[in-house]
Amino acid sequence: MKIHEYQAKELLRSYKVAVPRGGAARIPEEAERIAAELGGRVVIKAQIHAGGRGKGGGIKVAENAQEAGQMARQIIGMNLVTHQTGPEGQKVKLVWVEAASEVTREFYLGITLDRAQGKLVVMASQEGGVEIEEVAAHSPEKILRETVEPDVGLQPFQAMRLAFGLGLKDKAVRQAASLIVNLYQAYVAIDCSLAEINPLALTRQGEIMALDAKIDLDDNALFRHADLLALRDTDEEEELEMEASKYRLNYIKLKGTIGCMVNGAGLAMATMDIIKLAGAEPANFLDVGGGANAETVENGFRILLSDPSVKAILINIFGGIVRCDRVAEGVIQARKNLKVQVPVVVRLAGTNAELAGQMLEQSGLSFAVGKGLKDAAEKVVTASRQSK
Repeated sequence: MKIHEYQAKELLRSYKVAVPRGGAARIPEEAERIAAELGGRVVIKAQIHAGGRGKGGGIKVAENAQEAGQMARQIIGMNLVTHQTGPEGQKVKLVWVEAASEVTREFYLGITLDRAQGKLVVMASQEGGVEIEEVAAHSPEKILRETVEPDVGLQPFQAMRLAFGLGLKDKAVRQAASLIVNLYQAYVAIDCSLAEINPLALTRQGEIMALDAKIDLDDNALFRHADLLALRDTDEEEELEMEASKYRLNYIKLKGTIGCMVNGAGLAMATMDIIKLAGAEPANFLDVGGGANAETVENGFRILLSDPSVKAILINIFGGIVRCDRVAEGVIQARKNLKVQVPVVVRLAGTNAELAGQMLEQSGLSFAVGKGLKDAAEKVVTASRQSK
């Protein structure tokens, strides 16, 4: 679950991570009042779940409270388009007004899970204020890394090593090391999947401060954090993805026309790849999980059919934990209950796959059966073109 910058900063503040003073405003008059209370120059920042806000006109500097109100009036309600929102953009509902900082240097700091090691990794770089992906692609040596051993957590010497690696000295080294440890403690305590500060700044006054903050929370751990669930902004989320989460389905909407229903994330990725190789684009990522049953499959169908761009559906199930005949039962039941009008191609392999095939054939319903993944992909692509 993504949260806004202002929410992330309030969370980090509670874990003693230094952030600028500020406040959230939904109307220009409120932004002007906050700016007056802060005094001096302020920064007006659009709050959407996307990066690149500055380039899209969503971040402005105001010299006084009156100017802050004027700039907030320009930003609130605008349709902000960035490289992460796509061409459709995202409507801005509120802004964060914070005291402007006099910055001498900018850095990058982030924590995430290294899936190859199965451990958290803390990353830092002197290349702050820019897209870290660009740094990783062109100058990977500029990214410092410290792997965290789960049994002992992030050690002070690791934080100090990162701080020294950023080229900091004296008081700033100790401040940065302390901030890194505090960020790690926040990450673990609230079950993050990503915590990122870009930029982390050294101010003219010699303070180390988080000028931006991005926090993604692990959806699977939210049952432990009822207070954090209240931070969810449903207007920023894809409607079908939210609906799918109610049924515990892992769904991501994409731009194509082939609806995919698969069990297992790896198989889902492979399915999307082979659809592209067959000449079409997947309309979604949908992993129904290893324990899929008739109810799960029907709910999956309901989500897929809610997307008007779906012209055909490919069901690709490997029966390991789940039995293929149970999946077939769900497919038949869903087709009857939901009156599915688009072509459906089914590829089942594994436990009771032969029985499942017989069930589909004897159902009296129209299913195309794929003999292997390549054949299934080619059939669903052909069917989608014929259904237009």
